[in-house]
Amino acid sequence: MQNDRPRRRRNGSNTPTRCTEVGAGVGAGIRVGAGIRAGAGIRAGVGAILALVIASCSTPGGTLDRSIAAPATTSSTNLASDDGGDPVLVAAGDIAACQDDNRAAETAALIGPHVDVIATLGDHAYDDSTARQFADCYEPTWGALRAKTRPVPGNHDYHSTDAQPYYLYFGDAAGDPAQGWYSYELGAWHVVALNSECGEIGGCGRDSEQVKWLRGDLAAHPSVCLAAYWHEPRFSSGVHGSSTTFKPFWEVLAEYGADVILNGHDHDYERFAPQSPDGVSDPLGAREFVVGTGGKDLRRFASDEPNRDARDSDTHGVLELTLHADSYDWQFLPIPGGKFSDAGTASCSPTE
Repeated sequence: MQNDRPRRRRNGSNTPTRCTEVGAGVGAGIRVGAGIRAGAGIRAGVGAILALVIASCSTPGGTLDRSIAAPATTSSTNLASDDGGDPVLVAAGDIAACQDDNRAAETAALIGPHVDVIATLGDHAYDDSTARQFADCYEPTWGALRAKTRPVPGNHDYHSTDAQPYYLYFGDAAGDPAQGWYSYELGAWHVVALNSECGEIGGCGRDSEQVKWLRGDLAAHPSVCLAAYWHEPRFSSGVHGSSTTFKPFWEVLAEYGADVILNGHDHDYERFAPQSPDGVSDPLGAREFVVGTGGKDLRRFASDEPNRDARDSDTHGVLELTLHADSYDWQFLPIPGGKFSDAGTASCSPTE
């Protein structure tokens, strides 16, 4: 275990899918769009189809019907339970496939009833996140966890046009289907979910709608502890590697003193030391975890990125974070038979 975080001040093959929408509403407790709080029947801009109720969602590979599409959520703004304990968030991405070697059922079994939020880090149902793949591959494994899941989309989710089966499956919890980003409170923490599939949403640059929303959301919701997650990582030693595309995310998050950043995409586990948006070791920076270990086949590392503290490409599992009022604990939970583990603790940076 380690606690080395100093304290700081915080500054201010595609398968076309067509779905028929027959009703749309906006659920409570998730902030979407340009700082608009969903609820009370407010529609958050063009394409804000949140509590989707559909007659069918047909693809050449199957149909997503009412039994699979998510019902409207009624979650409170703060998603922590009322049991008096510190909230627990579990994260993993790159999850389910209808293949004999898929380990999604085993990773799902690691997630106990004490967990408050499950952050799925994209690429939910391989290979194309069709309606049938959600029904046949994801639903029998991680489907039982849907009520607590707050997802972000991955590139494979967009293999189906506009990621429609993904948004239909998760409903309100996935945010505005035209955007895919949102935020919520979890105990003392503010948590932001972002969309890394930039080509689908008009870009991820400094002047993009998403980055402008992110800045406004963080300004409106100051907190001692801040976490963010999306699919494709800024830093990674995996096959896909690091990407400067997400530097604007990191820049805004660094300005507000982000503590934890969670990603998937590369099918491995990697933990970095706190660092700056430029990848310079910085004890005041955010700590990134890549957790692409949700069930899909794992891949060997392709490089040795600086500032890495721990990594493994042989063990499926999930990352469990216990979120205290001014600190957090992390623990990588391996599936039965897995030999890798990783755990530690760190402080959050206080506001003025």
